[in-house]
Amino acid sequence: MTALYTWDVFSTLDGYGSFGEGADWGGYWGKQGPELLAHRAALFDTPQRMVFGATTFRETAAILSSGIDPLALDEWNVRTWRTPATVISSTLRDTLGWPDATIESGDAVEIVTRLKAESDVPLRSQASLSLNWALMAAGLVDRVQVTIFPVISGRTGTSPVLGGAGDFDLELVGSRTLDGRSQELVYRPTAR
Repeated sequence: MTALYTWDVFSTLDGYGSFGEGADWGGYWGKQGPELLAHRAALFDTPQRMVFGATTFRETAAILSSGIDPLALDEWNVRTWRTPATVISSTLRDTLGWPDATIESGDAVEIVTRLKAESDVPLRSQASLSLNWALMAAGLVDRVQVTIFPVISGRTGTSPVLGGAGDFDLELVGSRTLDGRSQELVYRPTAR
């Protein structure tokens, strides 16, 4: 049996994963609430392995290893930091302080195929857009979990979440409203 692979990504209603300089949205586009944060932390109650591309890993590790008081971080970020991680990169040589990370260089499809076959825990990837577009094209993403924040960032939005993905049919396997405003949608993708 192969490990379940979930691509977990945040998005604005118009499909952007981030915002550019000059925008003052703040984290979560300013729409986080206690239910969202508790739900995110609960996602890490069970053992799993994170899978990152180099860019997302660098950004995440820079924030989490910056010396910020862990009590100032959202609990789900603290739990992410404590989760074993595999980083797929041909450029990184250092785990940037991540407590339990390994760096693997090579073809991402081959690496994730092997991880899915060998892992006894589910795999989860946050963001890592181009990595996950390639993994979806190879049929390796079992779930796409999109948390949609109630904002439109047509002027300041960057990183279109699905901008480089192929064509897929999606079967909705779960949904929930968090804090009365943000939507989490979980889909099973199938190639078109």
